[in-house]
Formats: sequence, structure tokens, C-alpha cells
Amino acid sequence: MSFADLLSALAMGVLEGLTEFLPISSTGHLILLGSLIGFKGPPGKVFEVSIQLGAILAIIWLYRGLLLNLLRGMWRPGRERFYVVNILLAFLPAMVLGATLHKTITEVLFNPWVVSCALILGGIAIILIERARPAPSIHSVPEMGPLAALLVGFGQALAMIPGTSRSGATIITALLLGVDRKAAAEFSFVLAIPTMLAASAFSLFKVRNEITTDGLGQVAVGFVAAFLVALVTVRWVLSIIGRTGFTPFGWYRIGLGSLMLAWLLLH
Repeated sequence: MSFADLLSALAMGVLEGLTEFLPISSTGHLILLGSLIGFKGPPGKVFEVSIQLGAILAIIWLYRGLLLNLLRGMWRPGRERFYVVNILLAFLPAMVLGATLHKTITEVLFNPWVVSCALILGGIAIILIERARPAPSIHSVPEMGPLAALLVGFGQALAMIPGTSRSGATIITALLLGVDRKAAAEFSFVLAIPTMLAASAFSLFKVRNEITTDGLGQVAVGFVAAFLVALVTVRWVLSIIGRTGFTPFGWYRIGLGSLMLAWLLLH
């Protein structure tokens, strides 16, 4: 394994940690960077899953206090139980649709053209929804009713289309339902824990015969980079969304998607 291999793994890990919890599509960015630098990781999906786990571990660490409270309080009536029920309801659509459509989506939709168009359309949606969204009436996750949580779950399922952004789809749906920005972001981040853990386990199971010890250095570097960068990114997002909203991310998506389309048309 060369130094260049480790450096490329570092770049991919940093990008995963930076983009996983922003509404700009980590998948689209990783596809783009991977093609630009010619990244070749370990066989199967070991590297991809490892950097996703690094990012999700950052969320688990940041919300460790909340998660412990939910584990202790979910067994009795109260806000903690409502919180857990909402997470479970929002998780269901992605679990069911992901298990049934994963192969088709991977074979048909994972290409730069789909990613580019999804980036642009998602950016337009973010800008329009930020301008036209209803006044927030829900200011915490437990206040969300079962129907709202389930609808956010269907929004998350749309993120199976590469370039859509899991966090973007869940946050946008929540905003449309009257959830305020901070509560929408928190719900999206916590919902990522069961969703990404289940997706990672499913991906590893499907490629279990391809898993080897090759590229452990790349896996370790990418994992640590994703974890550390995600820690900083999530804290930053939570600190600014109340002031700036998500519109800047919408314009960024449109710009990046347009550049990708131009590049594809010229090559």
C-alpha cells in the first residue's frame, strides 16, 4: 500500500465526514471525487461502509446523552417514548423500500447523470421550500405526531436516489410539515443512526464473501478522518442553521450539479 493510497483514503474520509450530514449528498460527492482521483479502495464495499460508520459514530458520540436518556425513558409514558416511536416510524419506509429496491437502484441509478440532476433538483427544492415553508409549529422531536414522522421517513426513502441527500430529504420534508430548523436537523441526525447502521450491515452482508484484510490501512485512515470531520461538521451545522437556514446549501447543490453536467456533456 503506497502513501498515495493512504492520501486518497484520507481525502475520501474527510469528504464523507464533511458531506454526510449536510443536505448536499455525500454519495454524489464521493462518486465525483473517486472518479477524479481514480480512487481504488479495498474489495467489496468495506471502505465505503467503514467511512459511513466513522461518520455515524460521530453522531452517536455527540448525542450520547440524549441516546442514554431515550434508552432509559422509552419504557415509560413520556417525551422519550414519543421520541423513540417517531424515530422507529421514520425508519420503517427506508428499511422496507431499501431491502426491496436496493439492487435495482444500484444497477440503474448509480451514474453521474442521475447524481447531477438530483443535485440540481434537490437544490431548487431546498430554496423554494425555505421561502414558502409554513411557520414552524413543532419545536421538538417528541411534538411530531406519528403521521409526520412517517412522512419524514418516506422523504428519507427518496434519498436512495444517488445525489438526493438523506439529510436533505429528511430536513426538507420536516420543514414542510412545520418543524423548525433545529428540531428538523436533530431528527435527521438521530434518524441517521438506525438507518445508516442497518444500511451498512445490509451492504456488508451482501458482499461478505469479498471481505478480506486487504487495505486495512486505507480503512483505518478513512474511518478516523470521517469520524473527526463529522464531529466538527455537525456542531457547525447546528450552530448556524438558525441564522442562515438551508438556502446556501441549495445554491451550492445547483452550482455543483451544473458543473458536473457541463463536464459530462464535454466528455
